[in-house]
Amino acid sequence: MSTPDGVRRAAPAPGRPTQDRPRRTARRGRTAALALAAGAAAVSVLAGTQTGAGAAVQGSLPADTRFYKDPASQAVKWVAANPNDSRTPVISQRIASQPQGIWFANYKPDTVTSDVRAITSAAGAAGQVPVLVVYEIPNRDCGGASAGGAPDLASYDAWVTKFAAGLGSGRSVVVLEPDSIALTTCLSAQQQADRFASLSRAGAAIHAAAPNAKVYLDGGHSTWNSASEQANRLRSAGILANADGFFTNVSNFNTTTGEVGYAKSVLSALGNPANLHAVIDTSRNGNGPAGSAWCDPSGRKIGNYPTAATGDAAIDAFLWVKPPGEADGCAAAAGTFVPDIAYQLAQNAPDPSTPPTSQPPTSQPPTSQPPTSQPPTSQPPTGGASCAVVYKANSWTGGFTADVTVKNTGTTAVNGWTLTWTFPGDQKTTSAWNAKVVQSGASVTATDLGYNGALAPGASTGFGFQATYGSANPAPTAFTLNGAACTVS
Repeated sequence: MSTPDGVRRAAPAPGRPTQDRPRRTARRGRTAALALAAGAAAVSVLAGTQTGAGAAVQGSLPADTRFYKDPASQAVKWVAANPNDSRTPVISQRIASQPQGIWFANYKPDTVTSDVRAITSAAGAAGQVPVLVVYEIPNRDCGGASAGGAPDLASYDAWVTKFAAGLGSGRSVVVLEPDSIALTTCLSAQQQADRFASLSRAGAAIHAAAPNAKVYLDGGHSTWNSASEQANRLRSAGILANADGFFTNVSNFNTTTGEVGYAKSVLSALGNPANLHAVIDTSRNGNGPAGSAWCDPSGRKIGNYPTAATGDAAIDAFLWVKPPGEADGCAAAAGTFVPDIAYQLAQNAPDPSTPPTSQPPTSQPPTSQPPTSQPPTSQPPTGGASCAVVYKANSWTGGFTADVTVKNTGTTAVNGWTLTWTFPGDQKTTSAWNAKVVQSGASVTATDLGYNGALAPGASTGFGFQATYGSANPAPTAFTLNGAACTVS
């Protein structure tokens, strides 16, 4: 997550405003026990469409719904600006081609109506349904890295009314306030009640202004609050009267199967009302979570492509609420599009061989292979090779992220690099970006990913990793690049 100040935005397309980039990061799972409970629930309820007494009815979004593809998304603009990059074909076909959530995260009451109208008008003209993410609740993220939002609930109520005024008469999907119901640890009982009442008013205001809008409240995810607890909170936030359902897994990595089971458990705890369904964020859950790593973990993959044809009556849609490739805040400032992350998410995923409104693709091998013209890897430099390393750590209790910059200060190009060091403490790496990082004991080896393996004389590259530590986190003092000692700063 990041603070509202300095929000990175995509340049606007002609005739439409700039929109705020999403800043919310994945939330840590609450306990392993909840994860096991959610998995058990999934086994018992994933036998297909429910029928009979108390069962959820048919989803409320038509299966042929076409979600809006924003021509000014960061992924689209990066692809257009980098036609010769070896990663571009994969990112273009598997990420930039897909509809994704458009976030409203900056408090701009004077322009929010026109900002929303620009999107809904463009979507309506294209015959598509926009997915709009409202992220403006006061004291959001409980004062954490994404602290901000409207100054108070009265201002928020007024802002939501202005937001709703831009939706118009066409169909739209509103993802209302990620974290707002699942995360309330910073609120007193009265503050929580006031927030839930404001969320209920927000849903009512949106429905009053835009009868064809679908409003989904915060359902957390399968490894956070229990289904019964989340249902109680949703009920208090007016879901039975002023919403069309709830969303789960936003910015997280839990599997679709687990989230479907959890969503059905929440619906059951709510009494399976006929008007309520769930939507699930599948933008990064193709490989499930990376253990306890939650901030830009490596080895993840895009999940089900966005679609309303879920094949399950309880689930209205699989959506990409968190745009794939936009950082959580470790690999880069939260909300920044990082092509390395996008490529990693997409490179082992299947191509969207059918339009995104059809049944999601199953786990089949990719129909086209990522580019093979990669620079040779791990070749030692020749001539007067030397290097310089800048190591910067950002620590919190028990964990940290580190940014490492490597510069070729020699006179000969490096074609493929391996950087090694030894941790002086008990640090253990958990994930990495822009490099493959392997640890054995205290010794760590980072290697290039092919596309970033060439370093001309004077050129630099950077990578990072997330790690844990025990009592102290002293910085490494010695690094070698392909066997050559580096200066350190």
